[in-house]
Amino acid sequence: MDIERKNRCLDDVNDNCPECGSFNLLSDQCRGDLICSSCGLILESNAIDQGAEWRAFNSADMNKKSRVGAPSSLSIHDKGLSTIIDWRDRDAFGNKLSPKRRAQAYRLRKWQVRMRIHSSIDRNLAFAMSELDRLCSQIGIAKIHKETAALIYRRTIDMKLIRGRSIEAMIAGSIYAACRIARIPRTLDEFAKNSRINRRELGRCYRLILRELKLKIPTATPTRFISRFANDLKVSTQSQLSAIKILKEASRRGITSGKDPCGLAAASIYVAAFQHGERKTQKEIARVANITEVTVRNRYKELIKHLNITMNPLE
Repeated sequence: MDIERKNRCLDDVNDNCPECGSFNLLSDQCRGDLICSSCGLILESNAIDQGAEWRAFNSADMNKKSRVGAPSSLSIHDKGLSTIIDWRDRDAFGNKLSPKRRAQAYRLRKWQVRMRIHSSIDRNLAFAMSELDRLCSQIGIAKIHKETAALIYRRTIDMKLIRGRSIEAMIAGSIYAACRIARIPRTLDEFAKNSRINRRELGRCYRLILRELKLKIPTATPTRFISRFANDLKVSTQSQLSAIKILKEASRRGITSGKDPCGLAAASIYVAAFQHGERKTQKEIARVANITEVTVRNRYKELIKHLNITMNPLE
């Protein structure tokens, strides 16, 4: 007998047994009975099964018999809740439609598309969500962070911050804010490069989003960029650990305050790789970190000066 504890939401059934006062109530799903396990009293019988009427014995069979659609998503302009009429002119059995039915389906399909984006907000969201998909795909943003960016953008629409501003800049600023919230190492220059928006305008929109939505953004730390830059440079794990130790010591002494995290991460990798015999040029590191060689050189000189590091390969 398949007996399990039941989470009941009926108001007319007490939480305890009226006979013995026990709270240990069990549900027999096969017979639809609610039973007290202490005295055996049947509190409820012929309960209605709220599950599906069909049975499935594997995942493929379950997916085939399931009649529910995809979950709602904020990254779709209508959240995926509207009806979509298939473009194939076939009925439920796969047979071709008659010319009359085909013309009717064409008209229904045309008006369905018009109704999905009938307002200016819907048209704005339709364009913004397509730009969101493109930008997240190019930069490599996970789906969960894409949903966060879509939520931020929808909040900017509710607060009427979009009016008079570029949709591309606001959606890029929303994605960058989502990355900062999730502590994902991405820079404004990457978004400016892939979104066709200059860095100044992108930064202006990002600061507007933070100020008006009152978002709490964690401080960017240079250690977050170590693994990303090191993987692109093919630097060993030992060098990465040494670079992290250098940054932690620099942070403890207050050297990192007010400095660009990318520049500090690049300089620490340069020092650590040199010490482990993996010589990388400043030009290579600057190209991967998307900064200038002068920045790498200045941060590198500051690190070896304040931390008393000798540029000698480790034995």
